[in-house]
Amino acid sequence: MLKNRLLSVAFAAAVVSSHPVAAADLVRLGNLKFAHFGAISYMKEIAPKYDLKIDERVFAKGIDILPAIVAGEIDMAASGADAAVAGRASGVPIYAVAGFAKGGARIVARPDAGIRSIPDLKGKKVGVSRGGAQELLLLAELAKHGLSWSDRAGKDVQIIYMSFPDLNQAIAAGSIDAMSQSEPQSSQAINKGFGVEVIKPYDTELGSPVRTLVFTESLYKTKPDVAERVLRCFIEATATFIANPDLAQAYVIDKIFKGQITKQDYQDAIGNSEFTYDLTVEHIQTTTDLMQKYGVGRMEKPPKAADWVKLDLLAKAKAALKVN
Repeated sequence: MLKNRLLSVAFAAAVVSSHPVAAADLVRLGNLKFAHFGAISYMKEIAPKYDLKIDERVFAKGIDILPAIVAGEIDMAASGADAAVAGRASGVPIYAVAGFAKGGARIVARPDAGIRSIPDLKGKKVGVSRGGAQELLLLAELAKHGLSWSDRAGKDVQIIYMSFPDLNQAIAAGSIDAMSQSEPQSSQAINKGFGVEVIKPYDTELGSPVRTLVFTESLYKTKPDVAERVLRCFIEATATFIANPDLAQAYVIDKIFKGQITKQDYQDAIGNSEFTYDLTVEHIQTTTDLMQKYGVGRMEKPPKAADWVKLDLLAKAKAALKVN
């Protein structure tokens, strides 16, 4: 009788092993290390619910993700809209499919620099990371106030290009007078006392910049079911961060920044970078037009937003999850 039981168990195991559980669909994510990118990172935590496995790779800047997309190493990416526009202009096969955060920037000055408004930047050195939303916001503000600029001396404002982490170090050391910086680095500069806010630069025709979620054309066209599940995952991750700010705060501080920012840094940063799902063709077109006007991205042939902003899958995912 024991022998028969063992044979039955062995047979049952053989039946199970002959019908393996389908593997989750792998989606390779390019992401950035900023507070308002936290919900994008959180997607990998809930991905199994959607039969997905999200492999996250963190880059220094949005434009740095583009070569990885061209090389076939990335399927989806989170970045500023300007990086996505520049990528599309250079032939990177991507579609903008959603927005995930609004704002996320400040112009910050040294406390002793005497800078309280944009006109006070005349004669100063201002740091910014090239190719990011912060650069476009800075140039739009300078243009609004009639200030000229260059990365060399001789104009009203001298632009100093450097990486996001180096900006905070430079303003703390006094080697630049002000910076156009992302979050949470700008909040961190203020909270540590080596920076003061000049302006949240959202009063130009660009408005509050929308950070953009992009898919490769291959993911969008050849795997529509996977693409829609990814967007459902994105919406749930974002809705979770909105509904549970304590979870969002803990995840960003502990998991993403490994305790390198404080609760106050996080709260100030998110107060300046609202989570969202939405994107419009009009916002991407305005971003494109201003990039061309100010020479950001050096585009020979700017793409028309209507040709590559694809919001149909987002609408379907929002309807399925009953999100407004």
